[in-house]
Amino acid sequence: MEAAHSCRLKCLLYGLLIAISWLSLFLFHFQFVHISVVAHSYLSSSHLRAGPAALAVSFVVSSPPAPPEVHDDDAEIRLPPSQCEGRRVYMLDLPSEFNLLKDCVEGSPAFEDEANACVVMSNAGLGPALPAVAGNGNGTGGIIIPKNGWFNTNQHALEVIFHNRMRQYECLTDDAAAATAVYVPYYAGLEMYRHTCYSSAAVRETPSAEFLRWLSSRPRWAALGGRDHFMVTSKTTWMFRRAPSNDSTTGCGNGFLLRPESANMTVLTHESNMWARRDMAVPYPTYFHPSSAADVAAWQARARGTRRPWLFAFAGARRPSNGLVLRGHVIDKCVASPGRCRMLDCSHGLEGNTTCRSPEKVMALFTSSRFCLQPVGDSYMRRSSIDAVVAGCIPVFFHEASTFEKQYRWHEPDNGGDVVDARRPYSVLIPRLELIAGKVDIEEVLSKYSDEEVAAMREEVVKMIPRFMYKDPRVRFEGEMKDGFDIAMEGVMERTRRIRNGEDLGWDL
Repeated sequence: MEAAHSCRLKCLLYGLLIAISWLSLFLFHFQFVHISVVAHSYLSSSHLRAGPAALAVSFVVSSPPAPPEVHDDDAEIRLPPSQCEGRRVYMLDLPSEFNLLKDCVEGSPAFEDEANACVVMSNAGLGPALPAVAGNGNGTGGIIIPKNGWFNTNQHALEVIFHNRMRQYECLTDDAAAATAVYVPYYAGLEMYRHTCYSSAAVRETPSAEFLRWLSSRPRWAALGGRDHFMVTSKTTWMFRRAPSNDSTTGCGNGFLLRPESANMTVLTHESNMWARRDMAVPYPTYFHPSSAADVAAWQARARGTRRPWLFAFAGARRPSNGLVLRGHVIDKCVASPGRCRMLDCSHGLEGNTTCRSPEKVMALFTSSRFCLQPVGDSYMRRSSIDAVVAGCIPVFFHEASTFEKQYRWHEPDNGGDVVDARRPYSVLIPRLELIAGKVDIEEVLSKYSDEEVAAMREEVVKMIPRFMYKDPRVRFEGEMKDGFDIAMEGVMERTRRIRNGEDLGWDL
């Protein structure tokens, strides 16, 4: 009996020891799992919040090496809650099927082709870094490309640049319900760029239609029907307003902005329809992406003080097939004025034409000229007009729809009286019909401006440079200065706040 009792006691003690061991193991495991979950949550919020596309563009090649990247877990770039009232933005995470740069992993075959999107959109969308270039070949000397802050940026790169700038936005929030606006990091322009003008309408329409179906099914969309959502497209409004004609293989573009979902959003494009505005225009990206206010001031001093032997200049080609006779008039006039006009001839097209794709040659031309001619091309706005501003060259327009006053209303000087004097002219408008009819002459019009008037106009253009360029999105900017992104965000947030307050704005703002 005693032996049986002793056995039961030993078994009980043995079982108790086993239970304690399992409990200890469970507590340790729980603590480990808790730590793992916290770590995973931290990584998700700080590094994945921008969505797969932002991660894809962070795997880039650069020469020289890229500056250190600013991560979302750096609390110093975030403002305190009190300063973010009415400015909070929630950034959507997109499924991988809508990540157009998901294959852009450093070392992958995608980087073997210089024309590949992974290379073109490297350095967070800025493109390959440019080496410093001194002298411009025109006898004017000076620095054409400084050693820092200049990149071979593609004109269709703003979607990627803007997305990476949003990762540094000081009022990002993980709480969708607390956000004033929702940013949609979908690259509609880059998606369109994958399809040629000869592909079927179905091929061009399907991807964006599938994306909009996904977007409109999100819970946050239902709150205001998407009216608090905004996105950026690196094309003109016209490329997204092509009504499909059955399965025709003719024409380019798609009907992305014709769909009801897009009509509810605030969409930023490179050119809007000034007659029936449904979107807002923001400047093309240029080659200049500074990382400090000092870099901007140094370049402004260069643009302000450089010697400019040419009265006017033009970079472009004839477009006879499009009936753009204005281009022919501009080129003929430049050729007829060899001592006063200098030109980059792009008549052989951009494919294989290294002259007109060379940042060095474009900036050398514009920094050595007083006026830069901006005739209508495939659409009313040209990236060339933004390059001219950065070069301190006074833009000359030939159509009202090409002017900054009509297109870049958020960035135009009248919207920033503390930056420039809006009463002073900073551009010239020569009516195209009068030019074509021979009633006016380009050289005669521009020659009437005195040296003092030209200097005053150039000063206003130089002051505009920060508003028409985009900072390097990979680093924290040193100094205080608003760029094109900052101004666009102010416009978007003001518009969205008023929409949330119940105002029916249409596109008045």
